[in-house]
Amino acid sequence: MRAVRQISTQWMRNNRGLLLAILVCALLRIALMVAAFALTGTRVMTQGDTASYLEPGRNLLLHGAYTSEAFSQPFPEIDRTPGYPLFTMLTGMIFNNVLLTVIAQIILSIGSLLLVHRIARQTFPDRRAGTIAAWLFAIEPISILYTVRLMPETLFVFLLLAVIERLIAFHKTVKLSSVAAAGILLAAATYVRPVSYYLVFPLAAALLFTAPRLRGYKWKAPALLLISILPWLAAWQLRNWAETGYSGFSSIVEKNLYFYQSAEVSAELQHISLAAEQQKLGYQDEASYIAIHPEQRAWSQAQRLHFMRAESVKILSAHRALYLKTHIAGVAVVAFTPCASEFLELVDLYPNPETMPRRILNEGVLSSVKNVMLAHPGVTMTMAVLEAFLLLLYALAARGVFSYRAATVPLLTLIGIALYFLLISGGAQAVGRYRLPVMPELCILAAGGLAAFQRKEKRGHHSPADSVQSVSS
Repeated sequence: MRAVRQISTQWMRNNRGLLLAILVCALLRIALMVAAFALTGTRVMTQGDTASYLEPGRNLLLHGAYTSEAFSQPFPEIDRTPGYPLFTMLTGMIFNNVLLTVIAQIILSIGSLLLVHRIARQTFPDRRAGTIAAWLFAIEPISILYTVRLMPETLFVFLLLAVIERLIAFHKTVKLSSVAAAGILLAAATYVRPVSYYLVFPLAAALLFTAPRLRGYKWKAPALLLISILPWLAAWQLRNWAETGYSGFSSIVEKNLYFYQSAEVSAELQHISLAAEQQKLGYQDEASYIAIHPEQRAWSQAQRLHFMRAESVKILSAHRALYLKTHIAGVAVVAFTPCASEFLELVDLYPNPETMPRRILNEGVLSSVKNVMLAHPGVTMTMAVLEAFLLLLYALAARGVFSYRAATVPLLTLIGIALYFLLISGGAQAVGRYRLPVMPELCILAAGGLAAFQRKEKRGHHSPADSVQSVSS
């Protein structure tokens, strides 16, 4: 017992920086939760897409059917995968207790911080990099914000970091069990957010090149990763097909193609706003869609989704250059939006929406910024602070990437996964919260950059006399 106590005391003494980062991580998130609850109740915590996750999860637990309602009739839910709906129900929302679920997300965020620390230690040999990465993640604004919102990002980030940690562990220990665990965790992450659906293929290709040659690991590792993931994904697609005739993993793909990506291209061609084009397509709700497409009233879900995909592909393939332009613009939105409005809404400081830009891509970046600066200096200050922190992270991450002491495989894994999420999240539906899976990788790389600067500064402090003295001794 005394030995255990001594080991614990020694570990705490050696990891004071990490423990303090954990404390700050928890306090910042709890403070925002308390402030938001005091000022806006649970209204903002559960606004937006939250309801679309809660309804099918509640139906599954209470009635044994994963369904949502439309026209007062239950329909099999194929937009939202069941990972996050079940998480919310099991952590408090089955009793409509929002704060319990937020507390569960705060615990997950602390778990993510520990994984960030571990991955940074595996990527950069400087021990300080792990603690620095933990601190950066603890104070990273968008990670704090979405811990307090009932959205799937916090759970998704935790699972994604666990995937990264297991893949890096495989290269250190050469145990195939780490690859199998990474595959199962990635499948779980995809059930939370389908955006990682295609990630398995670049990861398997990377293993093909980076796995050690011994004992056939060059083919065993990527094959095991695929075997660990694809059956789980296929199982949900079979469920969707059996229930509705739709064979995809999530129908949100077809809806985004129709109501956002191809709609943005059509809006550009007609010189109208995206909102105006979406109204023409019946985006508001199912009643509006049927009013515009009355011939589809008797169609099945699968038939409507097939129509949306076919129409979208027709428009996008006819205007490839314009689609590429809108997609890249969306990537820029994901990469650089400071998410100031989401913070201000949470604490009831967001101004009247009528005086704010509706859509920056349509109204022009410079014009929108000028209007906000003139009308709402407080909003401008918040945006400037958050944007400055984000740009600093990018600059430090660039320095970390070019740190010659970084381990190659972990470094390439972090860069590749971050680029995957940035590139796949572009398009007209792009919003700042889609950047959240990129932020842990950015914090880790930035920690490497900060550690490299500190090493350089230390070397610069050694005087020539010190060098002579050390040589002569």
